[in-house]
Amino acid sequence: MEGASLAPIPVKSSGPISYADAGVDISAADRSKDKIKLLARRTFNKNVLSEIGSFGGLFGLDLSKFPDPVLVSSADGVGTKLKVAFELGIHHTVGGDLVNHCVNDIAVQGATPLFFLDYLAMGKLEGNVVEKIVTGLSDACKANGCALIGGETAQMPGFYQPGDYDLAGFIVGAVSKDRIITGEKTQVGDVLFGLPSTGLHTNGYSLARKLLFEVAGYTADQYVGAIKEKTGAALMKTHRSYLGIIRKLHAGDCVAGMAHITGGGISENLPRVLPKGMGAHIDLTSWQVPPLFTHLQELGQVEQDEMFRTFNMGIGLICVVPADKVKKAKAILNRANERFHVIGRVVRGDRKVSYA
Repeated sequence: MEGASLAPIPVKSSGPISYADAGVDISAADRSKDKIKLLARRTFNKNVLSEIGSFGGLFGLDLSKFPDPVLVSSADGVGTKLKVAFELGIHHTVGGDLVNHCVNDIAVQGATPLFFLDYLAMGKLEGNVVEKIVTGLSDACKANGCALIGGETAQMPGFYQPGDYDLAGFIVGAVSKDRIITGEKTQVGDVLFGLPSTGLHTNGYSLARKLLFEVAGYTADQYVGAIKEKTGAALMKTHRSYLGIIRKLHAGDCVAGMAHITGGGISENLPRVLPKGMGAHIDLTSWQVPPLFTHLQELGQVEQDEMFRTFNMGIGLICVVPADKVKKAKAILNRANERFHVIGRVVRGDRKVSYA
């Protein structure tokens, strides 16, 4: 009615309402941050100029190592591999998955990883889970010579289901301008070296989980003869870092281009480092596809093209080696005890991959 005022809505409360009543425990977050600081400090070096907890992380670039520096950055997540981690209660490996994935993404361009930041979000903060995740991040950063200088741990009640969380990361590296690897020097006849993956790494999990858990009806702790291990163990193998061997090959000037085989598989990642007018031919007989991938294909009658643009098929890194550097590249790989396969060649084409 005109002139009428709205009556206040009565609120029932037994007393003052806090942030904790809304599902966000600041005290628990503070306790977790103290543990995170200790884990992050293990990765610090002389270039880290700030403490964990600052509004921004400070990092001093050593120009003596990079005379004409170019910064290289990448961001990524762990994806639905986290669903398997939730089911198994395994949280210490996903941090390594994330760091190694990001490290590989910039290393294939010749970059040295400098620092890393993470984003961890969950409905209710569980201190023991946070500590396991950040331990994995810290261990992987330290192994890759990368400083964990900051991040965000967010409590989002009502957004995530109990026990669920999401994890993403951001990395920055550097390379001198004349040492950037772009693939532009690739030529027809260059040889493709494939380095083995450790399972699915962090891609293709939505299809893999559907095939293993829905189509086949396996449980995560079930031993499967076709893959010779438990389903969960096969899916939770850590995404490996190729940084060490990439550095050796790069120092020996043995690579014209490199492709980290992630989402999109070989079919969509290898063309990213092929110049215009060139393609790649892959010899399918040159390596034995691990049983996990062949079993997935059998379970869903998945087409070959779909397999090669969804999964890495046992090849996590492809190096484009100039024909006159093949012998040297093989010697470097053998000295490093690094397994590899010569899987194909660069051919004339329209930046597509053919298989035979």
